[in-house]
Amino acid sequence: MKSFITHQNRDCPMKLKEDWLTNGLIDFEYKKYVLLAYMKDTMKHFGDKKLYPFLSELVFHYNNLLRLRENKAVLYENFPKKVSRADFEKLKISYRQIVKDDDLMKEIEDVIHYALPKLKEGLDTGAELYEEIARHIVIEPIGIAPLFQKEGYLFICAYNKDEIQVYRYQVTTIQTTNESFESIRTEFLEMKTKNLSNTLETMKINLIRRYQSMPNPATFAAIAKLPCPMMETLLPITKRKLVQHLGNAA
Repeated sequence: MKSFITHQNRDCPMKLKEDWLTNGLIDFEYKKYVLLAYMKDTMKHFGDKKLYPFLSELVFHYNNLLRLRENKAVLYENFPKKVSRADFEKLKISYRQIVKDDDLMKEIEDVIHYALPKLKEGLDTGAELYEEIARHIVIEPIGIAPLFQKEGYLFICAYNKDEIQVYRYQVTTIQTTNESFESIRTEFLEMKTKNLSNTLETMKINLIRRYQSMPNPATFAAIAKLPCPMMETLLPITKRKLVQHLGNAA
């Protein structure tokens, strides 16, 4: 039987495939098993304070099911398709839908009705964890802040540790048809150890000497006030908080 949850080993997180609902065996009990296995794995990671990519995947699956529930035409589009005719001269392929609106659609609607509150429960748990950790991350400027702050350095200080992860960051504005939003890109530079002779201010001075293209860079320290994993939680939340901080300061 084809699986719609992928994982490489027991330490690798499960990933629910995008087409898990409409591909393969469409049976309520089987889809329920697939979803519950995925949710159990996701909640385990939340219990370990690991938020990403698990929270963003939950958001995708929840919004996708809402969209499918509201628009049956979109649901049809999510079914796998067979090639019924190929027009090689025009390089176009027309597809024949595999399913019709029959008992199979009722089975899918039952799965959606069951899955949505399960996904929402997971989303609420992840959102609460996010807010709790975000409240305990403090963003502080290092030295005098320049007028231009959309590019600079970011020091991430994990809870109760002297090791500092040093990143270069750049914030850009992405414009869409209806709105614009800020996006941040980070590049890991090095790991440093903070002590009496190597303070955050000293680290900033050394960066200025090494990278002379930014003679007066904006530099911020993100200080975690509670323990959490770096890559899955502290770094992604810090990046969002920095963007918010810069937006409030503008």
